[in-house]
Amino acid sequence: MIRIALADDHHVVRQGIRALLEGVKDFRVVGEAADGKEMVELVMRERPDLALVDVAMPQLNGVEACRRIVRDLPSVKVLVLSMYTGEEYVREALAAGASGYLVKDSAADELVEAIRVVARGERFLSPAVAHIVAKSGAAATQLDRLTTREREVLQLIAEGNSNKAIAARLSLSVKTIEAHRTNLMAKLDIHDTASLTRFAIARGLVRTE
Repeated sequence: MIRIALADDHHVVRQGIRALLEGVKDFRVVGEAADGKEMVELVMRERPDLALVDVAMPQLNGVEACRRIVRDLPSVKVLVLSMYTGEEYVREALAAGASGYLVKDSAADELVEAIRVVARGERFLSPAVAHIVAKSGAAATQLDRLTTREREVLQLIAEGNSNKAIAARLSLSVKTIEAHRTNLMAKLDIHDTASLTRFAIARGLVRTE
């Protein structure tokens, strides 16, 4: 039995994937989450064999959720299921520790195969993105320069939150958030909020819908 935790911020998409997976006799969906924070909490609680995550989710994106899951529970395999096929998205996910990357327009049987492959400890990549890894590998990315907290602050900035709102959400002082903002801008050589937001969008940290 392969125990699966599922995360996607679109309820209808999530329900459709769950229905598909529950139709496979040796799959069991142990829970679902609507954002990255919920997913990390779900994985810590249920200890599934595999976490199936979207990239762009609110509060905490799928890449950062993957990074935390792999760090804290390395026995849990992470498979990214995303609409994005750009090089940055794939490289960020693999650098964060994902064992597979599948695009959302894949056939149902490909998703089932991907889960089986990743669950047994192997890597699975959609043909649409496999060439990216073959060309460049999972090289270090710009986000790797940032600490976990800086990446979290970056996403919240890009989602339109003020320093005060971010401080309240993360239970930190405004001065601490200002310091994180200053540090991440220096590391990325980006010096205004609009450019930070564009950077985050380009890397799939936030959705532009």
